Amino acid sequence: MRSVLGLCTAALLMSAPAYSANLSVCLEGAPEIFNPQLSSNGTTLTVLGQIYDNLVSVKAGTSEIQPALAESWSVSDDGKTYTFKLRQGVKWQANDQFTPSRDLNSDDVVFTFERMMRDDHPYAKVSGGTFVTFNTKLSDVLEKVEKIDDRTVAFTLDAPLAPFIGIMAHQSLAITSAEYADTLLKAGAQDQFDRQPIGTGPFRLEAYQQDAAVRLAAFPETWGAAIGDETRTPKVDAVVMAISADASVRLQRALAGECHIALYPNLTDLKQIEDSGTLNAVPTPVASTGFITFNFKQKEFQNKKVREALAHAINMKPMVDVVYDGKGKVTGSLVPPALWGTADLGAYDYDPELAKKLLAEAGYPDGFSTQLWAIPVARPYMPHGRRAAEFIQADWAAIGVKAEIISYEWSEYITRSRQGEAQVGMFGGIYDFPDPSQIPNNYFGCDSTGKPSPSNIGAWCNDEFNALMKKAGEITDQAEREKLYKQAQDVFHAEVPAVILGGADTITAVNKSVKGFVPAIFGANRLSGVSVE
Repeated sequence: MRSVLGLCTAALLMSAPAYSANLSVCLEGAPEIFNPQLSSNGTTLTVLGQIYDNLVSVKAGTSEIQPALAESWSVSDDGKTYTFKLRQGVKWQANDQFTPSRDLNSDDVVFTFERMMRDDHPYAKVSGGTFVTFNTKLSDVLEKVEKIDDRTVAFTLDAPLAPFIGIMAHQSLAITSAEYADTLLKAGAQDQFDRQPIGTGPFRLEAYQQDAAVRLAAFPETWGAAIGDETRTPKVDAVVMAISADASVRLQRALAGECHIALYPNLTDLKQIEDSGTLNAVPTPVASTGFITFNFKQKEFQNKKVREALAHAINMKPMVDVVYDGKGKVTGSLVPPALWGTADLGAYDYDPELAKKLLAEAGYPDGFSTQLWAIPVARPYMPHGRRAAEFIQADWAAIGVKAEIISYEWSEYITRSRQGEAQVGMFGGIYDFPDPSQIPNNYFGCDSTGKPSPSNIGAWCNDEFNALMKKAGEITDQAEREKLYKQAQDVFHAEVPAVILGGADTITAVNKSVKGFVPAIFGANRLSGVSVE
């Protein structure tokens, strides 16, 4: 990866193409890092999803799991062993430090997962060693990953795991190069493995200007092009992602022709997009959930009556109407209504007098002071974080609770939240695969030792909730799984570790010159197969 810290965004956007037009995308935030294993952040995975591939993936615009680096797979009769057959002839990208000597093989798959599985692995602690998705979804159940031959890999679980194939489609579990890792290890430059990426995807990283722009160059030798899959073939010379946290700025850049695709515009700008003459408002259905979560390291929030008081103090309907631009739905369900397994739970009743009574019973008759963190970027689960925080701040002030609104730049916000700094954190998630387990496990789950998952920023660990989620993951009967997920949500609602704020479908502003763009329902949007006329 070339250093481009002195390069301006405009120069990135105006670079001349080699064989086709550039595709410019207005992105809502900067990537945290350039290895997907170390992030579950949708913004980061939007970038890295163009560079890396998984064994399987979710077909764009659907909930269908399809082959990717694995051309096929089989499951043992006991449901504990998954055997993947890898594609032949899959090429790795190259950079200034590394030129691959071989194609993708089973060693790469084993390396990828052993890095996350083994504490004594030479890459286990590199870049902090926090493997968010793996630690949440697989660390307790994945027993071993074995190379059968160069093109065959077996994953053995200690118990059946119904959503396993869906989990393998999560972009945090993309396959990385063992040969590249060995090269850097010999050079004593292991940290570069997560900063100068080598993948098999349709685009490679060419340049990154911190918090300003990412430039990806086409990788014509990618396997999708080799098998003639148009949806996995780069159709432009480069993708330039300009980072703009403000949704209005992203739209203005799209209207000015500076961005072909603007992600997550304000829903209230729909008419402006439709009337522009140059842009299409592409409907983008998203399964997502946004919430505020209480930090259980704080004395006040260890008291259930305090959490209940704060939940009952929020006047949810007007807040949801404004924050979700009239497109949101008031709900108390942790699993969104768009997905099976959702629970018929409403929001906590708005009752300021009950809230005051509960605070007094908890020992806080005059209230207390806290911090309320506000998401700084627009996401489907929270389009206007600051505005939502202001609504909550005003409602809590009415019962004597003073909330100071705190925010940071997006990558710093995520890092600090995961370090447990947020007293009341605003967070949320977008489903990357079609199974209800993802967000409950990611954001409120704990492993078998009682350690919260990395995204469980409130550090809430509840044995009953975790047992229900674990049992739901071990059986294949969907009706029974649905019952268990609903029971888990009942426990969640009763214990009030967080307050669900909602989620909404979104739109994407796409220039009419763009062809082949299909918004993802699950996971990040794929930019291969997209062209500019």
